[in-house]
Order: sequence, then C-alpha cells, then structure tokens
Amino acid sequence: MPAFDSSTARPTDVDATRYALLRRLAHPIRHEMAAHLQPIGMVGEVLGRRLRQPAPDVAQLQSGVERLLVLSRAAVQACLDVVTWLSPEPGRVVTLQALVAETVTLLNGQLGFRGFGLRNEVAEAPWPVARGGLRLVLPACLLLLSDDAGAPAEIRIEARCEGGRVQVLLNIEPGEGPEPMRIEPSYQPLRAGQVAALARAEGIGFEQAGDTIVLNLAVAPQGAAGSDTT
Repeated sequence: MPAFDSSTARPTDVDATRYALLRRLAHPIRHEMAAHLQPIGMVGEVLGRRLRQPAPDVAQLQSGVERLLVLSRAAVQACLDVVTWLSPEPGRVVTLQALVAETVTLLNGQLGFRGFGLRNEVAEAPWPVARGGLRLVLPACLLLLSDDAGAPAEIRIEARCEGGRVQVLLNIEPGEGPEPMRIEPSYQPLRAGQVAALARAEGIGFEQAGDTIVLNLAVAPQGAAGSDTT
C-alpha cells in the first residue's frame, strides 16, 4: 500500500480518515452508552418485582420511580454527550485533563483486550482546549501507536503548557505480562500520514518520531462558548 501523503491530503481524504476512526470507535462508544443505560434497567426490574407483591409498599415504589427519573435524565444527558463523538459541538471548550480522562475511559477496554495499557499522567492540566479537534486526534494517535506496536505494551500520556501552547506527549513502551490473544482492529489500521492530515485539518500540530507522538495546540480563550472549564 503506498504511503499516505498528508501534505497533499484533500478534504475528502480527511473525511475518509474521520470515517475510519469512527468505525474504530464505534464499539467503545456503544459500550459507553450501554453503561449509562444499564442502571435504568436494573431499577426497572426492582420496581417490577415490588409491583408483583401482594401488597406493594407505595413509599418504596415512589422512591423507586423518583430514582428511575433521576437515572433517566442523567442517561439522556450522558448519551447525548457520547453522540458528540460523532458530531462535535462547535466552540466547546474543556480542560485538557478532562478530555484526556474521557478518552482514556472510552478506549481503555478496547486497547486492554488487545494487550495495551494506558497510563494517564495528565492529572493536573487545567488548561482550556477546543474539545472537538483533540477529541478526534487524541484517540487517533492512541490507535496509531497500538496498530504499529506489538503487545503487551503501555502508552503513557503526558502534557505541558508553555507560552499559550499545550503539548500532549504520547509514548509507547513494551510492557510486562503474557502475550495477549491476537485481536485484529475492527476496521482498517490508521497510518501516520492520515492522522497527521486529520490533525492539521483540526489546527493541531502532529509530530511522530518512532514510538513517540507530540501534539501541539493553542490554549483556548477563557470564557469561550460552551466552556466546561469551571
């Protein structure tokens, strides 16, 4: 397969990369949505059993219905937010640490099954960043590193901020443990040129040197629309 030239990538090429990435994210996105919906079913089963009792306790039923309503509202909001992986919200700003945490949560299971651990070392990164672009580019980089490496291995995520610019550093190193079962990616592997073109389209700098990727992006303006930084 010829190398992907990111410097001449057309908009349609970038869209194809977005599609390939979302195909890879489809299973963890589905799992994430199911995790938010599962408690509703559990509470519903409990209410059903109580309703079948000869003399249902009205107070317990009322409490259960109230809990069901709370869970339903939370699940709707969570699922709407998960859907924004597919259709990003323009202008949405979050802290870098929050964005990295949600990305690790989304991909931890999928990569773990393939023998790759994620070590999140971005616990103190309150810098505001545009959510839409990095939310695609960061998982693309994690998948790129895992596609090109042998398992078991660990991907370390670090960050720093200087002069109004944020750098996200990703490095993959061999890990310990038994060799995992070979699980092929659910869709075509990503190539460095594709990820570089995607990053450039999102206004993010991308550099890869062997097992290390560096992303470079601007700190978002304070008080930007849709900010989740407080």
